[in-house]
Amino acid sequence: MSSKNISIQIFGIKTPIIREGDDIVQILETALEEAGLVPVEGDIFVLAESAVGTAERRVVKLESVTPGERAKVLGEKYEIDPREMELVLQECDEIFGGVPGAALTITKGVLAPNAGIDASNAPEGHVILLPEDPRKSSEKIRKELEQRYSCKLGVIIGDSRTQPLRLGCSGIALGVSGFVPVEDARGTNDIYGKPLRITYKAVADNLVSAAELLMGEAGERVPCVLIRGAPVNMVNESLDVPTIPMEGCMYFGNIIRSMTGDKGRGKKE
Repeated sequence: MSSKNISIQIFGIKTPIIREGDDIVQILETALEEAGLVPVEGDIFVLAESAVGTAERRVVKLESVTPGERAKVLGEKYEIDPREMELVLQECDEIFGGVPGAALTITKGVLAPNAGIDASNAPEGHVILLPEDPRKSSEKIRKELEQRYSCKLGVIIGDSRTQPLRLGCSGIALGVSGFVPVEDARGTNDIYGKPLRITYKAVADNLVSAAELLMGEAGERVPCVLIRGAPVNMVNESLDVPTIPMEGCMYFGNIIRSMTGDKGRGKKE
């Protein structure tokens, strides 16, 4: 057995409050210099979606939104400001229901409360929408960082999500550039030599979850975490984060079948 230690390092990068139109790479460069950190080959940057969305001018003043009738009805039903509910309807792919304070949606192919719209860490009376194209955003930031530091890097635009039947948030990758976000572990053997048949490793999601420990959810002002030594497969491209259809999802598939008697998808709101 090898005695070599297996480890990664994570560094929280504190920045000033990011404003609309800010150059996020320039802000990171200054923050890294102040922290005494120089990126090296294989480092992964995890960026909070709210910081990227703000820099990309995805901040909306609620006073500027006129809710439609459906937004008023659903807003009352789920105890959400009807103006925010209007934005949820505009941003999401589908809406399935909700609980007080949160509508359950599929947005940009993933499960998200309130279409990923963030009222926390937004100016008073404003909300922050998800980056319009997280994969494209991650690629742009990666290429600029690689040019500045002359090494291969990875970038993740990450968010936090709750898991079914669990209290608290963990991380999810919305956009990834520079490494393979999900690795196929099928065919590899477990500790007893048995081949794995269905296992995929959610590499990017796991890295975001690790970063969330330092980013926090409130006023920590750590919109970026640098991860060093992560066991990832670096590539010079931006791969989509794989998703699966709802019918093939262990959670959604069974819920849909139980609600429809195996006759197909239920009605959306």
